[in-house]
Amino acid sequence: MKVLELKYVRPTILKIGGSVITDKNMEMGVRMDAISRLADEILEAQPKNLIIVHGGGSFGHPVAQKYAIKEGFRDPAQIIGFAETHHVMTVLNGLFMDALIWRGIPALSMAPSSCMLTKNGRIACFEEGLLKKLLEMGFIPVLYGDAVLDTELGFTILSGDQITAFLALKLEAEKIVIGVDVDGLYDADPKTNSGAKMFEHLRLNELMEIQGKLVGSSACDVTGGMSNKIAELIPAIERGIPVLIVNASKPKYIYKALKGEKVRGTLIEKE
Repeated sequence: MKVLELKYVRPTILKIGGSVITDKNMEMGVRMDAISRLADEILEAQPKNLIIVHGGGSFGHPVAQKYAIKEGFRDPAQIIGFAETHHVMTVLNGLFMDALIWRGIPALSMAPSSCMLTKNGRIACFEEGLLKKLLEMGFIPVLYGDAVLDTELGFTILSGDQITAFLALKLEAEKIVIGVDVDGLYDADPKTNSGAKMFEHLRLNELMEIQGKLVGSSACDVTGGMSNKIAELIPAIERGIPVLIVNASKPKYIYKALKGEKVRGTLIEKE
């Protein structure tokens, strides 16, 4: 039997924020309409060599915060909290996966807690060969923010943002698309400040100048919101991997971003 010859191509990494697919004001409030629309857009875009990472929103964050999972293992009572945090993330991931699989998208879920180990909160162990093989064969790996084991802390929270930047560097991604619930990167919180200015294009040196002015998240977010997203992405941008931040809550924005079409958002490049 002849085996098909496969070739690895640099992937696109799509990060969908938890604020897009969940209602952060309601614990375990899922936005199935948003998940379904995003699955439609991914199907229509027919992306090649795509990796998807999604956040936890109102599923993972409240439980992780309740049990202080990010701070590490300090009390045996946290053990059930770790298990619960991981479980609710598998529930959200399952809903996301349903929407993809039902549309004939060859998505394959990968639990970070089963393939990633951190040291003081930073990814220290991951075998990328499996991910490369999945991409070569035409699968779309889907990962998510998760509660993971840590060599120093016992356990912690591994954000989807760190996973996104880590994989982009490891796999030499072609580009990163960040889907959030605002139109791009602003000089103030556009949800509370109507005069906030959006940056359409930033070079790395410009980003570094404004980094300290970026606001965090106003919702329950154990991973730090927009300011932490940018901090995680900077090493990838330094490597020359462009980052496009767009509003995944608006129809066709993710589709256009995946297709390389012009779309409102913030493009961040090294130079």
